[in-house]
Amino acid sequence: MRKANDIFEKRLAKHMDELRWLYMELYDNEAMFAELCEQMKNYYQARNAKLRKRDLEKEKDQAWYRKKNMLGMMLYIDNFAGNLRGVKGKLKYLEECGVNCVHLMPFLDSPKGRSDGGYAVADFRKVKPELGTIEDLADLAEACHEKDMNLCMDFVMNHTSEDHEWAQKARMGEGEYMSRYFFCDNENYVREYEKTVPQVFPETAPGNFTWLPEIGHYVLTTFYPYQWDLNYKNPRVFNEMMYNFLFLVNQGIDILRIDAVPYIWKEMGTSCRNLPQVHTIVRMMRMIGEIVCPSVVLLGEVVMEPEKVVPYFGTIEKPECHMLYNVTMMATTWNTVATRDTRLLRMQLDIMNNLPKEYTFLNYLRCHDDIGWGLDFQTLSGWGMQEVPHKRYLNDFFTGKIAESVSRGELYNEDPITGDARFCATTASMCGIESAGFEQNEEKKKRAVRFDLMLHAYMMVQSGIPMLYSGDEIGQVNDYTYKNDPEKRVDSRYIHRGKFDWKLADGRKRKGTVQKELFDGIGKLRSIRSKEKVFDASANVWTLDTWENGILGVVRELEGEQMTALFNFAEEDRTAWIEEEGEYMDLYTGKKVSLQAIKMEGHSFVLAKKC
Repeated sequence: MRKANDIFEKRLAKHMDELRWLYMELYDNEAMFAELCEQMKNYYQARNAKLRKRDLEKEKDQAWYRKKNMLGMMLYIDNFAGNLRGVKGKLKYLEECGVNCVHLMPFLDSPKGRSDGGYAVADFRKVKPELGTIEDLADLAEACHEKDMNLCMDFVMNHTSEDHEWAQKARMGEGEYMSRYFFCDNENYVREYEKTVPQVFPETAPGNFTWLPEIGHYVLTTFYPYQWDLNYKNPRVFNEMMYNFLFLVNQGIDILRIDAVPYIWKEMGTSCRNLPQVHTIVRMMRMIGEIVCPSVVLLGEVVMEPEKVVPYFGTIEKPECHMLYNVTMMATTWNTVATRDTRLLRMQLDIMNNLPKEYTFLNYLRCHDDIGWGLDFQTLSGWGMQEVPHKRYLNDFFTGKIAESVSRGELYNEDPITGDARFCATTASMCGIESAGFEQNEEKKKRAVRFDLMLHAYMMVQSGIPMLYSGDEIGQVNDYTYKNDPEKRVDSRYIHRGKFDWKLADGRKRKGTVQKELFDGIGKLRSIRSKEKVFDASANVWTLDTWENGILGVVRELEGEQMTALFNFAEEDRTAWIEEEGEYMDLYTGKKVSLQAIKMEGHSFVLAKKC
């Protein structure tokens, strides 16, 4: 124990001056800071021997999460395997997928019917009973570690459920607990706040406050009325949430996805988004992790434009999040699909490829959430794509209302006045696998599979870590049965949150099926990525001008090895007007290719390595 304590004290000493300075800057409370340090030591001592060993190993290899063999998959426990024990029983399948980072969608205790998909947490130390127990979570984590897999979960810092113990005591008028939220009994205060703070869900949950008649107060509820915002001006809130963080990682969690990071700190007269104090909190959280559990990675969810996302990496000297979701790139990718115009995508790739190589994005085509069209409309408008009509076009395209579209899906949070809306569907349905199957059109199905694989190839060529959405590896399409469930039918996001179809998954073993083509194709792409030097995080990456707006060109180069990747975002054949000298081999097909005025099939791709 003495040696272990020496390790803790050494880590604490390394960060103590900055941690104390930042804490006192926010809270000016010596007693609460002393308590935090004492509890950090307690949680370190409670960390089991296997996790401490894991910490030491990953301290020696601090870039472990940036390696080219990393592949994630996000999944809902109940949809995928019933419960946590069921997921443990399916680890062999995940190994077959090549997945080494398993992201479990929200599973902490939350009230049925008022859970926001699990993001309204009633107890940060309890698993939903139908999914298992905390012991089951620790058991799954250990099983993952034995297979060299990492476990990721969501940590909701901005708010709690109204059913949380703190909220229940606050509702009874207990001042200590009311101070952990934002309460007011003055309607003028609410009006002043609303002047500068935008609404997240103006149609489904208008306003930022909820009236509680039983105590004659309003409470701040940025998202839904049953999600009460936490007041991080209160040091007790920060300390207790850090203890929850440490409790969860002590169960074996390797990657913690911090939900809704920009919203954490509130100030009257501001937008209450991206305030400087948020960065102070995330920086302190990073240091607390490096002291107690240095193998744990912080993944930030920042759904903002790129210039507001990048600051959440912090700086090289004073880092904040280890990884960030590449939300903007996901939306821009689908915009490129609908417009067959890669210019905006190329601009954003150029920006990201010029960031420090230590900055790691998590890339994905689809996730559990909707697609919000938060695009760079200032740039698009210069190309004749005005925001309101363009958003309408995108939604019409992906819902299949436009003749040439093969996509199928539904709108979410539609505003009947402005016509604005977000979009929901699986990757397979957006690529035409659903519509081709409905029409029993084999040629369309073949093109849809090629399209799907092209997008996955593009995702894996990007700098960062690729993340699959469970079901995408077998081409699972939209699930419309959610409309039969009264608790789900009002939320169209459940269209892509259907149960994993294990019978469909069996098709990955049968020749000639969509499932086998996609499963094997994505597997081949993963293998190429993990083997080839040019996919290393330290590689130089830039876009290549193809002189054809429908074709994206990306070059990756490292230590004399070079690969040129081309992606045709158009349905029809187009030509990449490039003149690259030398001999090349397509890493995907194994065939020799010339990179001189190369004609590409619709929705095809080339991964050309220089021989």
